[in-house]
Order: sequence, then C-alpha cells, then structure tokens
Amino acid sequence: MRVEDFDMFATLLKQRSGLVLTRDKAYLLESRLMPVARKWSLKGLDDLSTAVRTRKDEALLRDITEAMTTNESSFFRDQKPFDIFKQLVLPRLMEVRGAKRSLRIWSAACSSGQEAYSLAMLLAEDAPKLAGWRFEIVGTDISAEMVERAKNGVYTQFEVQRGLPIQMLVKHFKQTGDKWQISPQLRQMATFKEWNLLGDLGALGQFDIVFCRNVLIYFDQPTKGKVLDNIARIMPPDGVLYLGGAETVLGITTKFKPVEGQRGLYTPASGGFTPGNFKVVG
Repeated sequence: MRVEDFDMFATLLKQRSGLVLTRDKAYLLESRLMPVARKWSLKGLDDLSTAVRTRKDEALLRDITEAMTTNESSFFRDQKPFDIFKQLVLPRLMEVRGAKRSLRIWSAACSSGQEAYSLAMLLAEDAPKLAGWRFEIVGTDISAEMVERAKNGVYTQFEVQRGLPIQMLVKHFKQTGDKWQISPQLRQMATFKEWNLLGDLGALGQFDIVFCRNVLIYFDQPTKGKVLDNIARIMPPDGVLYLGGAETVLGITTKFKPVEGQRGLYTPASGGFTPGNFKVVG
C-alpha cells in the first residue's frame, strides 16, 4: 500500500470513528479493506483510495469505517465485571434508587450485542428480587451491520461457546439449524441503536451504569478525554462507569475518579458511587 493511501485512510478513520492507526498496522488495513474493494467492484486498494478521493460517496465511506471498527465480543467477557455488577453495583444502586425504582444501562460500542444480553440474562436470573423495577438496557455501535445482528440475537455455535454457561444457553436460547437465537423475552429487554461515540450523546438520555469496555484503547489521548467527558455529562453523580482492565481515566479526564477497591470501575468526580457494605465474593 502506498504511504499516501495509508495516510488518507488513517485520517478518514480518525475523523469518522476516533480509531488511530499507525503505519505498522498497514496489514490490518489491507486485510479488512480488500472485501470492501471487492464489494464495490474495485480491483484493489489503489482503486479504493481513488474512489474515496473522487466519489465522496457516503455509503462507501461508511463501509470502510465499519470494516475497520467491527470488533469481536463474547458473552460474560472477563466475567469479573459481571460479578461486580450483580453483587455490588446493582444492589447498591437499587438501594439508593428505592423511590425511583428504575435503572438505565448503556453498553457502548456493543458490537453484536453479547455484553447487553449478558446483563439481560443476569437481570432475568434475579427476576423475583427485581419485581416492580424497570430496567432499560441500551446497546449502541457505529456499525449498522453489528446493530442489526444484535437486534436479531442470532449467534453461531462458536459464539455461544465463548463464556456462556451451558445452563444459560439451554434456558435462554433456541437452536435453529447451526445457529442459536436468544429468547424473545431477553430481546425485549435490550434496545440497540446505531451511534457514534464521537457524536452528541445527549439524545441517548441519562444512564446510571455505562459499560465502555475495551473501546478507549483504540483512541488517542485527546479523543479518549472527549469521549469520557461526554459520557460524564449523561450520568448522575452516583453513576458507575465500567472500563476495560487495561484502561484508565487517570491523566485523561478529571470528570471521573476510581471506585475505591474496584479495578475498572469509575464514578463521576462531582459525586461518587459508594459501595456501602456490599462486597464482591470470589
């Protein structure tokens, strides 16, 4: 790939999605964009770069962006964050939201929906304890293809084998051919929308709990700060933000602070989530 073409694609992706690509990732660009070139009946990346420069076709730019920003996911990824959700975050927020009896949860950059549905399964498992409460799970992703997959809730055998306990597979999924579809009841618990993290988040409304895990690692420092500051604006003072194990807010934003004793958990600096007497077992 020509250097000028790589730089053009890298700039395009940075502007549209926040993704930062260094030149040592040229192989990734080539492998993911060749299918886009074929889809548009182009011979290769040289023709694709020419098309980007001359056509200014939004559909083409969208295909390029989606090809580079589609990331894998899995059910109950890393497990610990979900244990903390069930044993600490959920009971504590229910304790302080007793009058309101409602909670909104956002799965940002949700990919094909496994994280959102993992949360739905946890809520469904504790349904008797949660009677009278309203829970809203919203999953968003920049990829229209991923959002559609999440809405359908259909997964391959490989996907359901990654992190999903067999008891939950049997209870919450129906097998159709070589695929598995999550139950209508759980699909009703989650709403999925196409959304860009770099855009205006205000229209999404306020969220008590935000999962934005393993997303910021693809951004540069200024973009990380912008995204975190925007997330802080749509959270209450005692809300909870989940980041990936290798991510932090330190040195990036002053809008959040770590939740004491809980790795990967953050809360707005203006207030603060307090664990109270709740402790995570295991």
